[in-house]
Amino acid sequence: MSRSAHPAGPRHADVLPEGHYSPPPADLNALDEKVWARTVRRDEDGVVTVGGVPVTTLAQEFGTPAYFLDEEDFRARCRAWAHAFGPDADVFYAGKAFLSKAVVKWLREEGLNLDVCSGGELATALAAGMPAERIAFHGNNKSVDEITRAVTAGVGRIVLDSFQEIARVAHIARELGVRQPVQIRVTVGVEAHTHEFIATAHEDQKFGIAVADGSAAEAVRRALGHDSLDLLGVHSHIGSQIFDMAGFEVSAKRVVRLLAAVRDEHGVELPEIDLGGGLGIAYTSSDDPREPHEIAKALHEIVARECEAAGLRAPRISVEPGRAIVGPTAFTLYEVGTIKPLEGLRTYVSVDGGMSDNIRTALYDAEYAVTLVSRVSDAEPMLVRVVGKHCESGDIVVKDAFLPADLAPGDLLAVPATGAYCRSMASNYNHALRPPVVAVRDGGARVIVRRETEEDLLRLDLG
Repeated sequence: MSRSAHPAGPRHADVLPEGHYSPPPADLNALDEKVWARTVRRDEDGVVTVGGVPVTTLAQEFGTPAYFLDEEDFRARCRAWAHAFGPDADVFYAGKAFLSKAVVKWLREEGLNLDVCSGGELATALAAGMPAERIAFHGNNKSVDEITRAVTAGVGRIVLDSFQEIARVAHIARELGVRQPVQIRVTVGVEAHTHEFIATAHEDQKFGIAVADGSAAEAVRRALGHDSLDLLGVHSHIGSQIFDMAGFEVSAKRVVRLLAAVRDEHGVELPEIDLGGGLGIAYTSSDDPREPHEIAKALHEIVARECEAAGLRAPRISVEPGRAIVGPTAFTLYEVGTIKPLEGLRTYVSVDGGMSDNIRTALYDAEYAVTLVSRVSDAEPMLVRVVGKHCESGDIVVKDAFLPADLAPGDLLAVPATGAYCRSMASNYNHALRPPVVAVRDGGARVIVRRETEEDLLRLDLG
């Protein structure tokens, strides 16, 4: 007889799930450059610094928990992606990973475009001065108001996600007297090697229009039939946190096959394909992400080879890195509150944040590293689970890690690679106050998204 599900979900049914962890590192004080922002160092006193500023100083000035973002690292990654793909391709930063007015300014200055997927993200982009023609608008259920705002602003492309949306955007563009550039998002039947909840190109999911059953070809017919739409090409996104390029190769083959079918039926060679984003980053030392120049070379070669075989001119490629740019550039700083050893199991270390500032561990079973950053220690390693302060047994920040056995309340811990999807998915669960985002560069630090206050919470509560 099968075990019945716990009404709160499997994570709550198993209070003490078994961990699968590696042996402790040789040096608990070491900083693996794969998972930390580029300017992170330890100073001569053993305190970790970012942009030349000690974390102890940052904690004193800005409090904890807080996200600290290495601005120079962010800008350098933007430049690396732009250089890797060159002037004959387009790089759209996926704003859903993390978006603020400061980030939009950096993107604009470093030459990247921006992908948004809500009215709020679009408003932020426009308010921060991103030229509308450098914005792509995504989403599987854009509202009439959102579409109207995007068309009125003159966004460079709207990615169409359904037959209803083709008709909706065409109608709104016609009413506004605009010929709106669009792409059609297709699902190509590729399931990337990633978590089920973030794999997005197999047919059984909410995004896109399927190629396999002919729906994508019908979507092209309908889009080409509207004078108010300028069909630029097709869009495919196969998942997130991907390290293997094999999925992109299969996806490109099927997208190019669709382009060839469009040419044969309509006499039109669509000029663009967007291969999405989803490239992985190093959350732990065991992850081995690819560099932007490797990704660019592989994608260009795949598309060129498939187009040559199909007798097509190679279309302009666009990609949408979000996590791959912002993810490694930030870490979350916490203060240790309580330490609770469980004999024969592990030690629970509670910090002053948790699932309200990083839901990914609970949501995706994500793995993170964690390091004592306010000092160095020669103590023996102890197996720990870093947990938050929320009233949930699933409130876990780092499932299994090793920290020094002399860890004490008041110590500062940092979790690297939290630039993507942590602040953007943060919540007010238990009426927690969402942490600030602080940009650090060249010995200085400034708040780019301020910490919420109790007044912010109460202002929304009308009583």
